[in-house]
Amino acid sequence: MEWTKELIDRFLKTDPATYGHFLGVRFMRPQIKPINKHSKMIGPAYTARILGKDSCAMYRAIEEAPAGSVLVVDRCGDDVYAAVGEMVARYAKGAGLAGIVLDGPGTDSLWIEEMGFPVFCAGISVATTNVWGISGEYNIDVNCGGAVVHPGDIVFGDADGVVVMDPANYEENLKKAEEAAQREIAMRAKFDTAEPPKAKPVGALMEHDLAALLMAIRNGELDFPEFYKK
Repeated sequence: MEWTKELIDRFLKTDPATYGHFLGVRFMRPQIKPINKHSKMIGPAYTARILGKDSCAMYRAIEEAPAGSVLVVDRCGDDVYAAVGEMVARYAKGAGLAGIVLDGPGTDSLWIEEMGFPVFCAGISVATTNVWGISGEYNIDVNCGGAVVHPGDIVFGDADGVVVMDPANYEENLKKAEEAAQREIAMRAKFDTAEPPKAKPVGALMEHDLAALLMAIRNGELDFPEFYKK
């Protein structure tokens, strides 16, 4: 896929939570949120895995990451040492990155909030890392916040959290999200007047004998999609 400004703009007109409805889309733990809640970021992943206090591999990743990338940092379970603060955020911003997400704490939260550069993390800490160069890897498959992230995967985050998508499916997912955004315009008007979300109230759906329906579907006596359309 070619990562263009037009594609970025289309994605940013949708919301990560919409993609949470789609099969195959991965998501990071809900604890991972932006330091500035107004942040919204999207871009191809460039990854790093760093251990404890040694953040050398993360700096190397910033040096190597193509402009427009989202730096994804696997902290290997560490929840004490903040690997990203104001200076790392400034460095990444200056290098043209679209944002940073790490599954450990960040620091310098007020500075980062003022900068407006997207930094997503799992908390805030005053304990920080050092650049030692004795451990760590970059541009590899990682696990960040419970989501497997491959270099080049699409990473999309806002105030509600972060989703990860296979770039091979981006067009299908984007189109579905754009269609959902259009449907929501009409849904808002309906919900504001308490109109039920479907042609009949959801209460009618609850009246069915679920066990009997499942058994009928299992025995081939009922086509589930046709039933659901009724």
